[in-house]
Amino acid sequence: MRSWIGRVVFGLGGFLVVAGLLGLVWAPGVVEKTPVDVKTITYLDGEAGKLDASTGELVRNPIFAISDTKTDSEVSTDDVVAWVSTSCVMIDRGGERSCVDGSADMITASVDVFATDRVSGEAVNEGIDLPADATPHEGLVNKWPFNAEQKTYPYWDGTLGRAVDAVYDRTEEIGGIEAYVYEVSVVEAPAEIAAGTQGTYSTSKEIFVEPKTGSIVNQTEDQQRWLEDGTPALDLQLAFTEDQVASSVADAKDNKSLLTVIEVVLPIVGFVGGGLLLVIGFLMMRRPAARPVAHREREVVGAGR
Repeated sequence: MRSWIGRVVFGLGGFLVVAGLLGLVWAPGVVEKTPVDVKTITYLDGEAGKLDASTGELVRNPIFAISDTKTDSEVSTDDVVAWVSTSCVMIDRGGERSCVDGSADMITASVDVFATDRVSGEAVNEGIDLPADATPHEGLVNKWPFNAEQKTYPYWDGTLGRAVDAVYDRTEEIGGIEAYVYEVSVVEAPAEIAAGTQGTYSTSKEIFVEPKTGSIVNQTEDQQRWLEDGTPALDLQLAFTEDQVASSVADAKDNKSLLTVIEVVLPIVGFVGGGLLLVIGFLMMRRPAARPVAHREREVVGAGR
């Protein structure tokens, strides 16, 4: 019986060691990849001054922005994920927040189709079946890489149609997690500031990234646009809503915890617990079973002998 139990313990130990090895070597390459079935809606709010053509002055209003981003699982591959992102910036009149095509309250609207590497987060333009009219992208677009570093990354600016520098600035706690803050700065660059309208564009962004997962948990932007003659056309300030920050932080915590369990806890339990069970099982199999003690039958002596 003892030998049989030892074999079971030894086998369980071997299983845990193998599981720990998989968590250390194999799992990171599998779990540190962007899923191909993502759908997210991001909400931002703030204020904007928009040019009133009749007066030539900026009229300020509260605004909100909605970004609806989802993956295209039919186009995505093992290494590359395809995305469709629809976004708008609207004047906030206090009613239901939604993108309304053709509304006089719409400030900007766009549809973006692109693809990114599932690990690095960088744009991919070849080897994937994107629409022929999809704009080639470069740099990071909607996510940082897993295990983001404190360094400068190329970051896609859709207004300029090229990548700009996202410079690591500091580490900051937000909602109970540590985030790397990257700064993006564009100063009076020539750009198409509206459909068919050339002008000048400036923006200052801060992007808050949970480094383990590479997910963006907050973003602020201060943006200005001018016509070619220098007339201010747009002065906009936007940031994630408080509810959006809370939701993004909660998702990042959950995803980070899952990665920690697979990549840290599993190897520790596997190697330490599995190693102990291997030793215990081995000793149980080697230790000889106790021999039964032979009992001599006592000879009963009769009283009269």
